[in-house]
Amino acid sequence: MQTAERLKKIPPYLFMELRKKINKAKADGVDVISLAIGDPVEATPAPVIDELCRTAKDPLNHRYPTDEEKGMLAFRREVARWYAARYGVSLDPEKEILGLIGSKEGCHHFVLARVNPGETVLMTDPGYPAYRSSILIGQGVPYNVPILPENQYLPVFEDIPSEVAKKASAMFLNYPNNPTGACATPEFLNKLVDFARVYDIAICYDNPYAEIVFSGQERISFLQAEGAKEVGIELNSLSKPFNMCGWRLGMACGNPDLIAAISKVKENTDSGIFNAVQYAGIAALAGQAGFIDEMLSVYGRRRELVLATLKKIGIDFDPPKGTFYLWVPAPKGMTSLDFTNRLFDKTAVVVAAGTAYGQYGEGFVRISLTVPDDRLKEAMARIEKEFK
Repeated sequence: MQTAERLKKIPPYLFMELRKKINKAKADGVDVISLAIGDPVEATPAPVIDELCRTAKDPLNHRYPTDEEKGMLAFRREVARWYAARYGVSLDPEKEILGLIGSKEGCHHFVLARVNPGETVLMTDPGYPAYRSSILIGQGVPYNVPILPENQYLPVFEDIPSEVAKKASAMFLNYPNNPTGACATPEFLNKLVDFARVYDIAICYDNPYAEIVFSGQERISFLQAEGAKEVGIELNSLSKPFNMCGWRLGMACGNPDLIAAISKVKENTDSGIFNAVQYAGIAALAGQAGFIDEMLSVYGRRRELVLATLKKIGIDFDPPKGTFYLWVPAPKGMTSLDFTNRLFDKTAVVVAAGTAYGQYGEGFVRISLTVPDDRLKEAMARIEKEFK
């Protein structure tokens, strides 16, 4: 049967391809250790699980979710409290917050709510591959904005041709950045707001790693910048700070017109988030901030192990301080794929090639710290043995 032409423009999704490769090797009896996917292995905090179980037993929650397309007002109010407490950002839960089935869904619906067919959408390179897919499905035209080490992996707005910026209706950004781990600064966010105002570009600031920052790096929200709510929205998620990836719960915050537009897309697309999951989300935001610090300690320990191992094999670098990924330079004389393939073929360790995130990812691989300690130690021992 013939399928839609738009699907032919979309490359295979990186993580689906990796899972296929891993599963095939495991089926062949290979002891594969995957450091490619950012999916925390530690459990969601017990009080959050308990709240899900308690509220799931209430028959009222077995019906269509409350405030279907917007998310429960109680959840949105808790998001507003969280943003005020963590970032000093004031949000109206009625008009400036929308519940999401994870921030990835928000990216997709942002395009449908803002971008007309043929309009340019800016995205960073390297960048999260799902942005490109959402742009293409929405019949927009992706334009790659390089983010380079010499610029701390931040876009240089002056380097974006004015004729491109004039055609752009939207821009995706993501800091702390997947895949590089780079973090934004208040000065950069002010420049971003100014750039968006000049060219009437709607900003979709995807911020699910906002809480995953290490010593010396401040937690930052795009909405802290003066005028941010005039030009865009911020997406956030409970997946990364509370180990709730499978729960699919997030939020869009910011410009009320964009929030209303995304809400209109959602009311014609899905029927909202299971109430019990939202009650569990309230429990996480209201009482589990300490869990984030515990996980940062775990990730910090793993991070030091990986950096020490890489230094032993001649890869010595100063990584940015965000996310639970490391953006690692390939050994001299090796491309991203050379390094990735050698690791897989010789050590059965899987990492993500930088080129999966764009052409400017060449020369790098991404390593995830979301694996058990013993498996990470085994992976590092194999890598040290192969390359030392």
